[in-house]
Amino acid sequence: MPESTIILNATAIARALTRVAHEIAERNETGDEVVLVGIQRGGVPLAGRLSAILAGIWNHPVPTGSLDVGMHRDDLDHRAAPDIHPTVIPFDVNGRTVVLVDDVLFNGRTIRAAMDALNDFGRPKRIQLAVLIDRGHRELPIKADFVGKNVPTSPAEKVCVRIGEPGVEDEVVLERR
Repeated sequence: MPESTIILNATAIARALTRVAHEIAERNETGDEVVLVGIQRGGVPLAGRLSAILAGIWNHPVPTGSLDVGMHRDDLDHRAAPDIHPTVIPFDVNGRTVVLVDDVLFNGRTIRAAMDALNDFGRPKRIQLAVLIDRGHRELPIKADFVGKNVPTSPAEKVCVRIGEPGVEDEVVLERR
């Protein structure tokens, strides 16, 4: 049975997301061109929460979508079948600042796949990356623009983000095998 440690509780998650939202607002002035795209699965609820916070800062709604990267991964030959979730991008990404949102940044391969998948929808003016947890161990030259918390881990450890799950309080847990 794995040993686990709570890294962030619900209050700390809310605080980290508020800080990240303010950093996004600071970097993007009025926010008129900003859209949020949550990477399926973990990034989708985080994008929704960031959108609500940013709407309060900018006094206008911030468009939010979801993106599945399953068919753009570079490890398709190592998986039995990709786990596909809906992609919903109900706005034009051309000329916009797209903030990709994910729960955990690890080796960078999911983000690379997300950028490839996003290109299927147009050509953004710029892409920024917001993550709740950056755990290191990059295999690709990818760095988050906005980070809720840096958590040094070993490759054998696992970071579990539980947000918006029915009957479970929001938390981020580090599991040691």
